[in-house]
Amino acid sequence: MFENFQDYVKALKPSLEAAFAGHLTRLLGESEPLQSFGGTKLLAGGKKIRGSLLCLVVATLGGTLEDALPRAVAIELIQTATLIHDDFVDQHRFRRNSAAIWTLEGARRAVLLGDIIFSSAIQMMSELGKDDCLIVSRAIADVSRGAYQEPLNPSSLLVEIEGERVNNGLYLKIIYLKTGVLFGAACQLGAVATGADDKLQQIWCNYGMKIGEAYQIADDLHEVEKCLLTRSITATDLVDLTPALLFFVKESRSSIIKALRRESLELNGELLLHFHKAMVLMQAEKQRCLQSALAGIERDFPNNDNYQLALSTPWDLIRMFDESNPRVSSP
Repeated sequence: MFENFQDYVKALKPSLEAAFAGHLTRLLGESEPLQSFGGTKLLAGGKKIRGSLLCLVVATLGGTLEDALPRAVAIELIQTATLIHDDFVDQHRFRRNSAAIWTLEGARRAVLLGDIIFSSAIQMMSELGKDDCLIVSRAIADVSRGAYQEPLNPSSLLVEIEGERVNNGLYLKIIYLKTGVLFGAACQLGAVATGADDKLQQIWCNYGMKIGEAYQIADDLHEVEKCLLTRSITATDLVDLTPALLFFVKESRSSIIKALRRESLELNGELLLHFHKAMVLMQAEKQRCLQSALAGIERDFPNNDNYQLALSTPWDLIRMFDESNPRVSSP
């Protein structure tokens, strides 16, 4: 019996990492530019929490690790390809304490590499079955749509807001598409791996989706808290947080417009109050999502160790995030 999801991930990770690295080696083994800087090793890093969540669903429903691993690898491939693309689009130069792939391979190769990995995930699942392939292909499409809808820079966001083309509901759409979808797909694939019917698949899909949405809120909340502690924010950070601010604090629109006109600013006045209010409401919404994850799985399941772990995993997973993203100290 594992005490928490962290312990489960730790025990499972060697098997999942080996399966993931093995697939990458078969897929990219002849790519000399990638191997020249240890690219396969860079790609194989990460927490593997989505794949681990899939494996937990399989175990809870009585399936085997053999059934779970190919699907877990596919989910982690999608996550990896997404990060490769995101790092280039956002011009992030580092990932997992190492150089981002685009800084080593160049933009063109990095984008193509992400495409190869996405395609590989679809191919893997098409070989398993129609349901697996549909879930994965839809997840890739939805994640891409989520990234496409995110604001890109202060000037374009300012134009969008002033033209009233950014609505208050954008945040819910983003957290669903950007993060919720892939967590949901992972858990639905876990149900498919055990032969679950459509109703049961949707119950577990909702479980993962709500965990994913809570995970994204926790990420955004961490940025809000960091800004409050330092009492400062850059225009770029404000772009990332604007959908959340507009959703949780609708009256923040005018303060955001004023702030976007400057490149950096101290967090004070009305904007500071809006950030404080957003923090409180985001904490409450995160808890609501975590509780919603259990809707449907609190009944009709065998009361075994894996099931008990699944009940506590939503909160365990957020604790994992908090522990890996310690709060910054105020200056």
